[in-house]
Amino acid sequence: MIAVDTNILVRLITRDDESQVTRAKALFEKNDIFIGKTVLLETEWILRFCYELSRDAILNALKNTVGLPQIMVEDGLAVARALAFFEEGMDFADAMHLASGQDAGQFATFDERLKKRATGHKVILV
Repeated sequence: MIAVDTNILVRLITRDDESQVTRAKALFEKNDIFIGKTVLLETEWILRFCYELSRDAILNALKNTVGLPQIMVEDGLAVARALAFFEEGMDFADAMHLASGQDAGQFATFDERLKKRATGHKVILV
């Protein structure tokens, strides 16, 4: 198994550097791949701010990537929850934080928008 950096995922999704895309595809075709949550967070941020991709395009790219059979993601249940929260309109980083903290019982924030979007979850404003 090989863990990958954000730039590998970004190349595969954006296909903006033919040489690197070819090498990244070969890596994915020949190996089991591990993707950390921080890599997913950074990938979403880069796709949103640097490439200005839409929420739907980012969601589809992330879901398609983590859904590949040779992919293992760190804390897969939290990532699946975060993607569902993101699909419902939550910011991806907020979704990942909330999903990763599910076992804690409550999630504290100063962010009123997060509280509003996290309806049904035990989010408290401090």
